[in-house]
Amino acid sequence: MSSRSESARRTVSLVTLGCARNEVDSEELAARLTASGWDLTSADDASVVLVNTCGFIQAAKQESIDELLAAAESGAKVAAVGCLAERYGAELAGELPEAQVLSFDDYGNIGARLDDVLAGRRRPAHTARDRRTLLPISPAERQPVPAGSPPGPAAPGSPLDPAAPGSSQDPAAPSTPWLGPGGGVFRRRLSGGVVAPLKIASGCDRRCSFCAIPSFRGAFVSRRPPEILAEARWLAGQGVRELVLVSENSTSYGKDLGNLRLLEEVLPDLAATPGIERVRISYLQPAELRPGLIEVIASTPGVAPYFDLSFQHASGRVLRKMRRFGDRERFGTLLDQIREKSPQAGVRSNFIVGFPGETAADLAELELFLGDAGLDAIGIFGYSDEDGTEAASLPDKLDSAEIARRVEEFAALADELMSQRADSRLGENLDVLIEEETDDGRYEGRAAHQAPEVDGVTTITSTGRGRLAAGDMVRAVVTGSDGVDLTASAVMGDVDLR
Repeated sequence: MSSRSESARRTVSLVTLGCARNEVDSEELAARLTASGWDLTSADDASVVLVNTCGFIQAAKQESIDELLAAAESGAKVAAVGCLAERYGAELAGELPEAQVLSFDDYGNIGARLDDVLAGRRRPAHTARDRRTLLPISPAERQPVPAGSPPGPAAPGSPLDPAAPGSSQDPAAPSTPWLGPGGGVFRRRLSGGVVAPLKIASGCDRRCSFCAIPSFRGAFVSRRPPEILAEARWLAGQGVRELVLVSENSTSYGKDLGNLRLLEEVLPDLAATPGIERVRISYLQPAELRPGLIEVIASTPGVAPYFDLSFQHASGRVLRKMRRFGDRERFGTLLDQIREKSPQAGVRSNFIVGFPGETAADLAELELFLGDAGLDAIGIFGYSDEDGTEAASLPDKLDSAEIARRVEEFAALADELMSQRADSRLGENLDVLIEEETDDGRYEGRAAHQAPEVDGVTTITSTGRGRLAAGDMVRAVVTGSDGVDLTASAVMGDVDLR
């Protein structure tokens, strides 16, 4: 018997691909696996490699397949979960016999499912279906509110509350998953660090013609505020100082709970969580961005004035074909409203070029918008057909070479504009959350306009005092820029040391 088989039985390595929502899913899977007696380990020592796949665009699908094949070559048993696995089910299993393909429905029993994988018991893969049909069409009917207070994972101060003193699920215990009512394992941190995503909802009700995500992620369902606040306290107990709220569409939060303004009400409570320095919201839909939400994001202490807006294009004609809202003028007005409330607010967005029927006039509209918008971060993506979407059947498709040319052109423009925007911040005072000390003795962190992984960083070159540590919040003045990245010097007396 190999040393892997002898020493690593019921050991699992979790590989996470894709977005921050997948990161949260993996941490919930890790907690369930730990509660089921599985030991988390590196890929070299694992008897099973569990790959949490991404199925968003073709490049992400290929990366997921490559990761599954590489895991199989290591000699471990392999299981696939996540969006690619859910989206293709039995089809993926037939084309990739190296991996056992599991569904979202398997997450609750993931320990037992991996027991099957380890033992070589191959279960029939699920047949992919549109998960939006699993919930009522009307959002208000998805989560009927029971009489009395809505149930959360644990009442504050109760023995099940992870923040309660003496709780059996003490959040001070590093990487310890906590249990909600009925023993449901919630989450176990995998990566550490002072920044962590916090999922506030799942699924999406929008029908963008290019996007398949709602079909396999399902209809929009919000998590209840007590559950989110309890998780925020738990994360703070794990050393987290910044929460990044994630979902498929954060501006829809609360609509299935009968309160479309619930996010405005929850944000101040999240920002007031002891130990949390900053709360950041991601995935905002421009069509649903209400004045009240702008006000709360722009003015609430502890909430980053940061707007992750999914514009996707600036030509009204293209946006209508995408089944989306807006045009160059309306998006410009929205940005004016944001900057009236917070002149230093950070704004990022993604754009698709090469959509079917996109003309030179459409590209000119996009170029004009980008030139005027002053965005801090810009992502440029080339259109690709996605199975089961309306756009895949549209006429006037552009060939791949032309799409690649447009991506290259607008990516270069985006780089130039982002550099100009970073340069315009010279002399600004920023609050920088320190994440790590660099090899040369400087400190790297992020300002309010810089989200983790997708945006730039700020390097503190002078502290004016002793050493800093991860989790310190530093008031600093911007002294230089390099692309999207900034350098800054700490302002004397404005370092919140922990």
